[in-house]
Amino acid sequence: MTENGPGDSRQPGIPVRDISLTFMKGMTVLRAFDEEHSHLTLAEISRLTGIERAVVRRLVLTLVQMGYVRKEANRYALTPHILVLGGSFLRANQFGRLVQPLIEMCAQDLGFSVGLAMGDGTDAVYVAQGSQSTARYTFAFTVGSRLPLLTTSIGRMLLAWGDPDWAKGVIETAPLQPHTPETLLDRAAIARAVADSRATGVSITQGEFEAGATGIAVPVGPLGAAKAALGFSEPAATVPPEDYDRCIAVLRRYAGNIAAVMS
Repeated sequence: MTENGPGDSRQPGIPVRDISLTFMKGMTVLRAFDEEHSHLTLAEISRLTGIERAVVRRLVLTLVQMGYVRKEANRYALTPHILVLGGSFLRANQFGRLVQPLIEMCAQDLGFSVGLAMGDGTDAVYVAQGSQSTARYTFAFTVGSRLPLLTTSIGRMLLAWGDPDWAKGVIETAPLQPHTPETLLDRAAIARAVADSRATGVSITQGEFEAGATGIAVPVGPLGAAKAALGFSEPAATVPPEDYDRCIAVLRRYAGNIAAVMS
């Protein structure tokens, strides 16, 4: 994983002696839970995190005591209390009051569900999302959904307009997974796609992450320092090429408005 870029929340230059390794292990345990691992045994958490089981047991029981994890038979799962952590970030950045209304208006103008994503490690994480009840189809992306930076339009847009050194490191080292037969797995070709998006200010993918889906995304913020990207993913049949210009224009209009309130 590439460190200390805009997609990495860790801070450089902090001496190891000033870091709580126990706290880091506790956060690692929390991150073991995801869509594919919602209910885990202590042995499974130990295997996923690489932390010895006796330490995992103490960490998990502490998280149970704090209300972030609950026990169900011999398995453990996150509780809704975990949303307090993410909610603090969203409230501090006034997403609900300033960003969410713009996301909803963007979805209404497009006729599609749209998402705002920021980089985190080698993933793009949805931090806001707007749905359209009249949309013909929508993929199941919600706030907190993680998408790979290398194979999605919103991820490549983050790389294209984010810090160039961070993007270079991600392209060279991030894991590659063949999500569909169309997934681009050649790093040089991915680098060229990111460079094209840097030049044009738009990223378009076809079926690389979701089979049969077209993804379109634009940056939120200035070239070289964009912290977010705005985009959508819909079945290709509902977004014909002749409609690309309209969609891009709508996304860019709202991306500018969102960048203004996030600055």
